[in-house]
Amino acid sequence: MTTNDLPIVAFFKHLLDPFIIWSMLILTTWLYDEDFTSYYLVLVIITFFISSYIYERTLIYRNWRKGRLLAHIRDTIMGWLLIVAILVFLGYATKFYHQFSEQVLMTWFIVTPLILIASHITARSMITHLYSKGHLRPTIVIGANETSLEFIKHIEEIPFLLINYHGFFDERDSSRMSDGDGDRFGSHLGGLADVVPYIHKHNIEMVFISLPMSSQPRIQKLMDELPDTTASIYFLPDIYIFDLMQARFEYIGDVPVVAMNESPFVGIDGVVKNTSDFVIALITLILLSPLMLCIALAVKLTSPGPVIFKQRRYGLNGEEIIVYKFRSMTVSEDGADIVQAKKNDQRVTRIGAFLRRTSLDELPQFVNVLQGRMSIVGPRPHAVAHNELYRKLIKGYMLRHKARPGITGWAQVNGWRGETEVLEKMKARIEHDLYYLKNWSIWLDLWIILRTVWIVLRRDNAY
Repeated sequence: MTTNDLPIVAFFKHLLDPFIIWSMLILTTWLYDEDFTSYYLVLVIITFFISSYIYERTLIYRNWRKGRLLAHIRDTIMGWLLIVAILVFLGYATKFYHQFSEQVLMTWFIVTPLILIASHITARSMITHLYSKGHLRPTIVIGANETSLEFIKHIEEIPFLLINYHGFFDERDSSRMSDGDGDRFGSHLGGLADVVPYIHKHNIEMVFISLPMSSQPRIQKLMDELPDTTASIYFLPDIYIFDLMQARFEYIGDVPVVAMNESPFVGIDGVVKNTSDFVIALITLILLSPLMLCIALAVKLTSPGPVIFKQRRYGLNGEEIIVYKFRSMTVSEDGADIVQAKKNDQRVTRIGAFLRRTSLDELPQFVNVLQGRMSIVGPRPHAVAHNELYRKLIKGYMLRHKARPGITGWAQVNGWRGETEVLEKMKARIEHDLYYLKNWSIWLDLWIILRTVWIVLRRDNAY
């Protein structure tokens, strides 16, 4: 077991999945009575490198580790479609595509992901069988704290880890733990002096140490004693004391690091998010282009000034972007001091009041989405002047920029839309933005889009 993968996951990544991809191509050429020429051999080699890179970068095995079968199936198919797209591009770019049978390639493209998924499901069934038969690795935890508690909950929720948790060791006895902490951690097996004898007696295979670095002498003493056993030893990093966002282990070269505040849109999730944004934005602009033309004419004819209002906002990773809206006011503020629009604001034009009330002034932001500056769903972009103010007042404010800003967002569909005249309102909006980033899924995006349509039709809280 490594810090990143279960043994079964490592087996799929490095052996079985590549073997299935190659063997399906060889089998398909045999079924169609095609010669397995040197061109097919080159295709096998190229596919090996591309699939290894794509499946590693898109993190498709992450959902396997979390036991999310449907998400893993989705990731497997999406990853394979990306591999196929690259192979087709290379085939046409090099003009080697005519060296292959179309029947063979089409069959290979369709059948391979199905076989990959079938093998994964079979493996899950085998693991479930092993779990039901009690073929588990006996495990203990040393140290009772929030870090070890999170770990214990994790291994109890995921049977595919095949871990049999015996209990924990801590110098404090259960009576000294407040609020029934001992019960939350399971069986209290003794103090640190009892660890090695217990390992010998119960053939413990895995030991997880969760002691603060301030306990260095105790850790050193343990590390001197534990080599007298055959148990595998792991340290649990003390990261759960922080308010983490999308925390996970990564490698920089061969050096393990912990990502503590990271964007949720990495790997296949990033591909899904970007693709859905582009497709929805393109379809929306095509369908609503006549309406947008009429709005542009109405803005131009009813008040002096540009049709499109451009304002600097912070985008992904805090970089400045230009956000577009239909101009709805007589001023175009973009300086150090910006006054938010209020109810009955005298700066709002007659047509602007209608646009703001119906949210039609936001339509040009679909162009921002096509440019890759914004997303359909995400934290709403604030003016640069407001960012510079609130980042000093609200803890974690800038974390909302770990994603592209959205046309709509979780905060907006939960009532935190419009003017934020008091600090508490902005804090509530930021809390909702961070919740979205910590809990993102494509289904949450779809739910927010549907809620947004309903709210716009009701014309709530826009002025």
